[in-house]
Amino acid sequence: MTISVTSGADAPKQTLIFSYGTLKQGFSNHKLMQDLISKNDAVFVGNYITDRRLPLVRGPYGVPFLLNLPGASRHRVRGELYSVSDAGLQRLDVLEGITLGHYERVPIAVRPEGSDAVVEAEAYYAHRNFAEDMWRRSGYEGFEAFSDEVAKGYVRRDLRPKDRSFREQITLFCSSS
Repeated sequence: MTISVTSGADAPKQTLIFSYGTLKQGFSNHKLMQDLISKNDAVFVGNYITDRRLPLVRGPYGVPFLLNLPGASRHRVRGELYSVSDAGLQRLDVLEGITLGHYERVPIAVRPEGSDAVVEAEAYYAHRNFAEDMWRRSGYEGFEAFSDEVAKGYVRRDLRPKDRSFREQITLFCSSS
């Protein structure tokens, strides 16, 4: 969802982004969110939960992926909502590998924890080309949240092998049993 933070035709646009993984507070990529906040390119809105039940799984190197398979999981996913500028979105899109086929940014309905008020936002879902394979590879089991416990197997990008692209690693992960 795109919102205007000030009135008028020249008002900067902001997009609500639901973060469920390493961009959350306390995780390795949150430093990007902190940088965006310090440059007024993002604002923390609050803790939110998906309105629909969606699978949250770990892919190669423990990387979290939200799968756009509504109803496939028994969990509503917990995360954080941010209001992000266009400049901030460009940086997030690069991190999430939008042009590389890692993730795709699509609409999602979320609500504040403890409320029934639904808000339209966007989230970085696993790319549709491998979402079902990743769900199968995960044994059709997901997580309610990317927590410290779930993150134990996460390998930071700078510590991963460089002999294959991350997209190739996703393909290998999904094809293994």
